[in-house]
Amino acid sequence: MNVYTVAQINSYIKNMFQQDILLRSVCVKGEASNVKYHSSGHIYFTLKDKSGAIRCVMFAGNRSGLSFHLEEGQQILVLGHFDVYERDGGYQLYARQIRLEGAGALYEKFERLKKELEERGMFDPSYKRPIPSYVRRVGVVTAPTGKAIQDILTTARMRNPFVQIILYPARVQGEGAAPSIVNGIHALEALGVDVMIVGRGGGSVEEMWAFNEEIVAQAIFDCSVPIISAVGHETDFSISDFVADLRAITPTAAAVAAVPEIAGVLQRMDGYYDQLQDAMQYKLKSARQLVGERKMRLNYLSPMNRLKEHKQKAQQDRQRLMRAMQTVLSGSRSDLLRKDERTRRAMDQKLVKSHHALNLYIERLKGLSPLDKLNQGYSYTAAADGKTLNSIRQVREGDLLSVYVQDGKIEATVQGTQTLTYGSTR
Repeated sequence: MNVYTVAQINSYIKNMFQQDILLRSVCVKGEASNVKYHSSGHIYFTLKDKSGAIRCVMFAGNRSGLSFHLEEGQQILVLGHFDVYERDGGYQLYARQIRLEGAGALYEKFERLKKELEERGMFDPSYKRPIPSYVRRVGVVTAPTGKAIQDILTTARMRNPFVQIILYPARVQGEGAAPSIVNGIHALEALGVDVMIVGRGGGSVEEMWAFNEEIVAQAIFDCSVPIISAVGHETDFSISDFVADLRAITPTAAAVAAVPEIAGVLQRMDGYYDQLQDAMQYKLKSARQLVGERKMRLNYLSPMNRLKEHKQKAQQDRQRLMRAMQTVLSGSRSDLLRKDERTRRAMDQKLVKSHHALNLYIERLKGLSPLDKLNQGYSYTAAADGKTLNSIRQVREGDLLSVYVQDGKIEATVQGTQTLTYGSTR
């Protein structure tokens, strides 16, 4: 009898596995269990069925052959080869590819399309349009006899009975469902609805698959009307949910998002009315205050007021001069009597000159007085902002003017201008 070492037997068995063509490339189906993602990037798991189990490993270098997250209980197909791990003396399946079986295959197809559309930018938030706050017509693409349309109609009537609901009766499962949904989107878009709800009630993955078709996703993305996707229940996700402008967890939630509640609308309108009234009162108060300030400023800067001030100052100067002259006359009267006639004549001449100079100052002041000019038939014209006008280039046709005359103010409107030549000097 030949005696062999453990290493020799394990090596012999490993050689047998390597020479077997069937074991070099095999596809095995079963249920995944004991799934462990190692920090090195390798995935260790067990493939089992009712009768047995096989240890499996997928090295990090082969992870491109896995398009989904491997989890416990998944029914999978594993493509790879068998080999012996000589240190432990056990064999295992080395996986190159792992695929989901049955419904899992649909999930894999879903993930591939989702990744493709995402890379094309169809899920980008920049393309999402806001749902209108106030709508008159809501389009619905769904089955005419399902619970979804009943929930939408009931919710819409409760929230706002004045909103019109337009139904496009579409097939939402089975053969021809995807083209029917696309036709519904195009038809309601042509009608010019304000917002659209596309969806159905809950069901299996196969029953809701029409909303995972690329043609439906493209129609939603291309539609000019904002679309709310309402497919299945809260835990259900479809490609339509990612492409639509808004995802609603149920058809009822979609109706809530699309139809504004009339009570809230009326309340907001009352709030807007109050805000408008407050704003108008504030504007009026500010305008009255500004008018008062402008009136005070105009009264202070008006020609009549300025003339009054100059006249008062002239009278005060004249009184001071007369008092000074009287003081001089009273103080020197006794001296004048004792002086000779020549000195008295000199004083008289000085007094005459003083009177003459005073009269000249008074006449000159009158010549400069705006009030005197107004009394002579002249007028003073100002623009609407109070600025003095001295040229036709300062006004335009239709401007409002204020013309000040001797006894008041005239409001006038510019109807035209004319250039005049009063003479020239050489």
